[in-house]
Amino acid sequence: MQNVNQEDLVKMMEHVRVYANNGKVADYIPALKKQRPEMHAVAFQHINGECVSTGQVDYNFTIQSVSKVLSLAIALMEHGVEAVFSRVGLEPTSDPFYSISTLEVGKPSKPLNPMINAGALAITNMLCGGNSEDRVRTILSLIHRITGDDTIYYDEEVAKSEFETAFLNRSLCYFMKQNGVITGSVEELLDTYTKQCAISMNVEQLAKIGALFANDGKSLDTGEEIIPSFYSRICKTFMVTCGMYNASGEFATKVGIPAKSGVSGVILGVVKNLGGVAVFGPSLDEKGNSVIGLKLLEKMSAHYEWSIF
Repeated sequence: MQNVNQEDLVKMMEHVRVYANNGKVADYIPALKKQRPEMHAVAFQHINGECVSTGQVDYNFTIQSVSKVLSLAIALMEHGVEAVFSRVGLEPTSDPFYSISTLEVGKPSKPLNPMINAGALAITNMLCGGNSEDRVRTILSLIHRITGDDTIYYDEEVAKSEFETAFLNRSLCYFMKQNGVITGSVEELLDTYTKQCAISMNVEQLAKIGALFANDGKSLDTGEEIIPSFYSRICKTFMVTCGMYNASGEFATKVGIPAKSGVSGVILGVVKNLGGVAVFGPSLDEKGNSVIGLKLLEKMSAHYEWSIF
């Protein structure tokens, strides 16, 4: 499989960055409204150690829903497959990621998958720890092991902004608590969840996380198994079927790699046996995916023949 080179990356980003005007920065989280739509960055971390990048590569963004992949990996490692999927389902959905309607019709009212908000909240509720700080520390610890950078932390302003405006997520939590899907304090769960979503890093750091999944859960630096390969495969499968919200089918057709997006404008992609790609562009389409990110990954996939299909 052909490595990604710097010259190609720069040219492709130049072609797609003009699409930023076709979308809109997320404004329902007040702290994210400050992001400039023309911002753009991309990094590709090869599993052989080489990283190529272009754009505002030192800019730190919050990973938002990309964190759902990491919390799922931790829940699987802590509790196993049977326990995790007794709380959440395995099926994609055509509903928006914030939908409550499927909880009302499903039995036993469990979320359809771990990548929608309800499912991610149920997964975060499963994480071991005496309080929210313990659980956030567990997620950060995994990120530190993967990236080799223990300075990565959450953005306190974004976390506070999300917590104070999480009215819909509170509704999802109380509905699931009423039906026995989650337990304990809803406010503590939301404190954990908003902090995990507010974890902040740049594209090169995030691309290294993608590369770990491309390397079947093994560290690029030491070869150590950080996430068991079976659990890594489960995470990548959900990224293919559910990772791009209710545009996952279209993304699978046009790009064809496991990927997860976040409403900050980030997309994390995994190219098996080659590496991880992270794209940032805060201007979003109507389904909550980065306009620049979608265009760039479509170009890269076509050029390098990435599609797993």
